[in-house]
Amino acid sequence: MKYKTIDFSKYSSIKIGQNVDILVVEEDDKIPDDHFIIGGANNLLVSPNPPPLMMLGKSFDYMSIKDNYLEVGCATKTGRLLSFVKKNNIANFEFIAKLPGTIGGMLAMNAGVKSYEIFNHVIEVEIDGKWVKKEDIAHGYRFAKLGGVATRVRLNLEQGYSQELKDELIKLRNNQPKEPSAGSAFKNPEGDYAGRLIEEVGLKGKRIGDMAFSQVHANFLVNLGNGTYEDAITLIELAKERVYKRFNLLLKEEIKII
Repeated sequence: MKYKTIDFSKYSSIKIGQNVDILVVEEDDKIPDDHFIIGGANNLLVSPNPPPLMMLGKSFDYMSIKDNYLEVGCATKTGRLLSFVKKNNIANFEFIAKLPGTIGGMLAMNAGVKSYEIFNHVIEVEIDGKWVKKEDIAHGYRFAKLGGVATRVRLNLEQGYSQELKDELIKLRNNQPKEPSAGSAFKNPEGDYAGRLIEEVGLKGKRIGDMAFSQVHANFLVNLGNGTYEDAITLIELAKERVYKRFNLLLKEEIKII
């Protein structure tokens, strides 16, 4: 097994962190059970003292059309998959435009846009070397209980890529801030929006150090320059405290804190 040094202040989408040695797992390697798996670090907030980390290597970065399904390695970047489905006129994955990261990361949080989400099109997932049918994986809005490390996924194969749908879904995401962030900080509570709640308790634009809840979209925690883990955590806890006090509702993080 080999290690790779990653500077999370550059690698992560929120641009917070430090140099960390990451274990790189390839196809013939045994997957350790004492490491936390990372993908593209697009929804990660890495602490100054993270647990042992690992990532999938190049042997899990591929896409292949089989007889009646599409198989994708979980290290594959979403952008590569989007180009592939467009080129091969494959339907249902237009929504991954502007959803950065890896396919494994998408599976781990059942990523999506509005009602479009990855598990709608999953057939089965290889987890810790064994194929598990979608029906046997608990999943829902922005979560999936994989119970291990996802290495490959088999997806429904339908013809009919839609550029119109892609353009429509991209428009839905054009209200997102341009500064570094980890995407939505909190999951939307049922029947409401985390951004609305954060705004209602007066935290839209709230800044501590170089971290702030965006003026553009209150549910985005943005790095305005030299943001730190400590300042990010302070804002996250402040939002949870104020929303609970005002609405008796506990916000749940969508961002993964490690």
